[in-house]
Amino acid sequence: MSCFALVPAAGSGARMGATTPKQYLDLLGKPLIWHTLRALSAVPEITRVCVVISAGDEWWNSYDWSAFERLQVLRCGGATRAESVLNGLRAADVADADWALVHDAARPCLDPQLVSAMIVRLQHDAVGGILAVPVADTLKRAGMGERIARTEARDGLWQAQTPQMFRRGELIHAIAEFIGPDITDEASALEKQGKAPQLVMGSPWNLKVTWPQDLQLAALILQGAKNG
Repeated sequence: MSCFALVPAAGSGARMGATTPKQYLDLLGKPLIWHTLRALSAVPEITRVCVVISAGDEWWNSYDWSAFERLQVLRCGGATRAESVLNGLRAADVADADWALVHDAARPCLDPQLVSAMIVRLQHDAVGGILAVPVADTLKRAGMGERIARTEARDGLWQAQTPQMFRRGELIHAIAEFIGPDITDEASALEKQGKAPQLVMGSPWNLKVTWPQDLQLAALILQGAKNG
């Protein structure tokens, strides 16, 4: 069994309201994605970390990535996340049977030990699976005028995280067959095929930086981890 990580990083991060793409925003003196790559590079089971950026990316070469020996840059990003993942999977020089761990560039607080435990659990699974956490908050369905229409039952609901771990060949086939606006993560493509990926307990600290205030929270999480 061989595992490689794939990090789609061709997006602009428009919801952050910044002119710099989200993955390059400053986080504790480094671009946000640097912390993501450091976490993945610390997972001993991962033999290669592939970053998918756009062909016209003007920021990547402005930073020092020499700390990451297993890093491979693929300038084949697409217009959507799914396109970037599909292009990256096709460009990666690995076997179809290898496990691909697709991870959001904007999740810099990933615990490498969590990923190692995930790989051990899923390495012989017929489908693969994802990190996720059970939904804890009460969920409200919005109606007209942003008023509450009803409360949604949260029993059995999980919040998807990354990495999401599937065999490279099977993931390529699933995304290529069902690519579209409703494929918001890798698992959803496998679900379209009638498969049931495994839910693996993640961590609330595996934050996805989406809004400006998330950067501050990510900094606190990383500093807390550094201080033990």
